[in-house]
Amino acid sequence: NSAAAQAYYAKKQGLTALTTETGAGQWGTALSMACAYYHLDLTVYMVKVSAEQKPYRKAVMETYGARVIPSPSDTTEAGRRILEQNPGTGGSLGCAISEAIETAGKTDARYVLGSVLDHVLLHQSIIGEETKAACIKYGIEPDRIIGCVGGGSNFGGLIAPFMGDRIAGKNNIRFIGVEPVSCPSLTRGKYAYDFGDTGKTTPLIKMYTLGSGFIPSPNHAGGLRYHGMSPVVSKLYHDGYIEARAAEQSRVFEAAVTFARCEGILPAPESAHALLAAMDEAIESRKTGKKTTILFGLTGTGYFDMAAYMSYHSGTMTDDIPTDGDLEKGFASLPPVSENSEG
Repeated sequence: NSAAAQAYYAKKQGLTALTTETGAGQWGTALSMACAYYHLDLTVYMVKVSAEQKPYRKAVMETYGARVIPSPSDTTEAGRRILEQNPGTGGSLGCAISEAIETAGKTDARYVLGSVLDHVLLHQSIIGEETKAACIKYGIEPDRIIGCVGGGSNFGGLIAPFMGDRIAGKNNIRFIGVEPVSCPSLTRGKYAYDFGDTGKTTPLIKMYTLGSGFIPSPNHAGGLRYHGMSPVVSKLYHDGYIEARAAEQSRVFEAAVTFARCEGILPAPESAHALLAAMDEAIESRKTGKKTTILFGLTGTGYFDMAAYMSYHSGTMTDDIPTDGDLEKGFASLPPVSENSEG
């Protein structure tokens, strides 16, 4: 995670405070810890539905000294505007980004981002470099590399060195990114210039997007509830180097429970998206009788996600597939075509 690096350079620049957003809370927790190490004040805007679903993750951030505000909130103009337009909303990463940027702009703080952007993906390529080194050491040649995709930096980091070889013609690996069906930016989004936040304060980014105005349903994979996708991952997908799948929440948790009972590891809901696709690929390989080596990213554990597992076990979990009307509302928030054009 790039939290320690970003906090370190903020300290070197003489900054005393940072702001950020977080979904499920992994990034917020990491940055809270890093800011504690470097004696930086931190304000975290945590997506409201995740703050409600994962109160203990919020408590961990506060233990490290962060101020955690469920988003959207009434502490910023952007938050108040979003609440006015969407009363009762559970929020999204795009909403939280808007609030964190606004707060940084009105104080001496610096806004830092834990996903999507190129500098984060570059840092996350450590994941891929270590994985590739392990594969070389143990003589493993993957046929598939699978990861969950929300903002895209973790998946992009995992595949980076393998993708470099693929582009150079040195392997024929299939790369599969798995997103929630409730927030399908790759599988149902548009490749266009869009704002990175709901309040439309960031520079325009060329990416697959559902529109900055799209607010996904309150599914349990809080780290994947972002309307857009990393520009690097988007370009690779657009050029046909990456496959994308959207997974229903109920199937994701079915796979997670199966994995826990077999391996003794309770996966995070985000990670379980990759796990589901890995299991599907393994089952397909068994049916065809073709030996396939599958590598997938287990990005986190689910011990702060017990409310989600309780929902699954009680049978109350829903998949919340967005309708065409829901998507059109998001696409309507895209900038005019004249602003989108590369010319």
